[in-house]
Amino acid sequence: MRLLKEQNNNGPNDEGDAVSSSSVSAGPENGDVGKSKFSYLIFWSGAVISAAHIYLNTYANLPDLTVSAIHWGSFAFMASLMYPASRWLYDAYPGLSKALGFVTGFLSIVCVVYVIFALDPLYDRGVRFNATDWIFSILCVLLVLEFARRTAGWFVPLICLVGITYMFWWGSLIDGIFNFPGLSFETTMFRSYFEVSGMFGPIATISSTFVFMFILFGAFLIRSGGGEFVVNLARVLAGRVIGGPGFIAVIGSSLTGTVSGSAVANVVSTGVITIPLMKRAGFPAKFAAGVEAAASTGGQIMPPIMGAGAFVMASYTQIPYLTIIAVSALPALMYYLSVGFWVRIEAKKNNFQLLDEVAPTFAEIMREGGITFIVPMTVLVVMLVIGYTPTFAAAAGILAVVVASWLTPKRMGPRAIIEALALGAQNMVPTAMLLVAVGLIVMVVSATGIGNTISLLMSDWAGGSLLLAIVYIGLASLVLGMGLPVTAAYIVLGTLSAPALYQLISYAHTVDLVAAGQLPQQAKAILMLVAPDQLAALNAPMDHSAAAALIAKVPDEFSTQFLEQALSPQILLTALLSAHMIIFWLSQDSNVTPPVCLAAFAAAAIAGTPPMSTGLTAWRIAKGLYIIPILFAYTPLLSGDWLVASHIALFGSVGIYGLASAFEGHGEAPVGLLFRCVLAVAGTVALWPLDWMWNAAAAMIVVAVTVITVLTERSRRSMAEQSAS
Repeated sequence: MRLLKEQNNNGPNDEGDAVSSSSVSAGPENGDVGKSKFSYLIFWSGAVISAAHIYLNTYANLPDLTVSAIHWGSFAFMASLMYPASRWLYDAYPGLSKALGFVTGFLSIVCVVYVIFALDPLYDRGVRFNATDWIFSILCVLLVLEFARRTAGWFVPLICLVGITYMFWWGSLIDGIFNFPGLSFETTMFRSYFEVSGMFGPIATISSTFVFMFILFGAFLIRSGGGEFVVNLARVLAGRVIGGPGFIAVIGSSLTGTVSGSAVANVVSTGVITIPLMKRAGFPAKFAAGVEAAASTGGQIMPPIMGAGAFVMASYTQIPYLTIIAVSALPALMYYLSVGFWVRIEAKKNNFQLLDEVAPTFAEIMREGGITFIVPMTVLVVMLVIGYTPTFAAAAGILAVVVASWLTPKRMGPRAIIEALALGAQNMVPTAMLLVAVGLIVMVVSATGIGNTISLLMSDWAGGSLLLAIVYIGLASLVLGMGLPVTAAYIVLGTLSAPALYQLISYAHTVDLVAAGQLPQQAKAILMLVAPDQLAALNAPMDHSAAAALIAKVPDEFSTQFLEQALSPQILLTALLSAHMIIFWLSQDSNVTPPVCLAAFAAAAIAGTPPMSTGLTAWRIAKGLYIIPILFAYTPLLSGDWLVASHIALFGSVGIYGLASAFEGHGEAPVGLLFRCVLAVAGTVALWPLDWMWNAAAAMIVVAVTVITVLTERSRRSMAEQSAS
């Protein structure tokens, strides 16, 4: 994190380098941040804004639009101070740049005040704009786009501009499926600014509640020493095994990432410890950085918080939070096992030895700061389980951090609390600006119906192939991830592609039922209307192609009703959860997939390695991020049946290990070409959605080959030692 003094020397860039951001200990009397009146303002603004959000999320009872507007206005003010309009202006005329920041920040606050107090008079006029309505609605939209540009570049503002102009202008000028009759410019501005569906709509609400409160919770944990505890705990658990520093990165990043809300923040907080440890143990620097990036990315899929993703998904799908985190546990474990496999293989491949260092004891780390991590996390989870809202539970977790810290040497007094409040707000600024801008994109999708159009188009492109649809979503997530944070990318992708993916998953389940001759009677009735000559066939098993051909006869207007009649509510719920979980997982891939992989780039900066080649290494290590979503689509891994999910996870993990060994030519021992081919086939079969006996047999082959290679290597070494003697 760069402080103001460093930025004054170098200046920010146009893509959104912050003028100031806080380290954990930064305060008005500590370090560089305290040496400038400008940084005082940023610091204290952040502290006040965080405190105000805690009040708004726990005790206040204000309209959603009011809360969302205050949320954007307060963080827009901080963004105006932290993110100058351009690097050239900042370097050439720093005073003018700061003055412009104050002006844009002031205008943002004025826009917020106006929308809060002008809404009722606008409705009294029959939703007819007067001159000031026009001025402030256009001004606020432009400010939203400008702050999104400052914090993340041109990608999001351009998408917003394309969408907004599509609503009132060029949508009516094109032909074909994307033709939109168009709304008036007045209606477009009303929906964007005044109505609770645009910039101050549901996405802004998600930003001001779930996302911010858990970013703030993470800031308190870090300031209290909880982050150090996580790394030390990982050292206790894995410090005395071969390749231990790599496992320390995997374990530490999984625990830190679930509350940090950002893979990049995870890298810079834990990577400064784990990457040097891995390098000292003998891991190549590029591999060490790749492991840290892959492990930090996985923190966003690790329950119970999932970087606030669990709460966003619950809000978006209306699936209970507890259901989401319950079914997410095994897939997250599979992912971290897959990263751990690469660490183990690399350690064995290079014959690493144990590090000659003494790891701390469990008692030591508990005494120094373990309680500040365990107690707040326990409070948080218990409150969520007994029914408190996520935002209230997060506030209680923050209070628990402060209270628990007084049982450790690192007590959080008023100064530390204020610093944590300021840190949380500064970490939230770019996310808040982007999510409010994304609200405009979601508004366009909802108002124009283009989301359904794109879903239908994606289904046509996929040709009914679920696997091909997942590939398309993966490519789209990679592109979106270049300009959006994970949460925003998930929201956009979920809006556009989740309906199509849900339909395809439900369709696949229905084909299985028809092929097995187990279609419910109410669904048979619909098929009998369109294919009365197939009544006898419906009562007997048939091949999947015949079943698909029969279902294809159902008219499009009845397809949704047919699927709902064919499948049980539990299967439909699993299909919806699977669709969103696939999208959520694939939304993480921009952290580790070139050409823009921010987590890998951050790790490369710490390791001193080339960014792009480090990204390729991270991409290789994070293969579970692409494999496991396939299991969501084709297996009941997310069904909530723990026995079934456990065998899928067990055999799937063995399959991933087999594929990694085949790819590297090394497992617990060197693997020859023939056995590499066997491992590749067996690993694929262990993963593939077949009968569990096939999966078990393939997994046993992977284990058998591993054992054979180990025994062969031991025999070779024994013979070599005898020959040498």
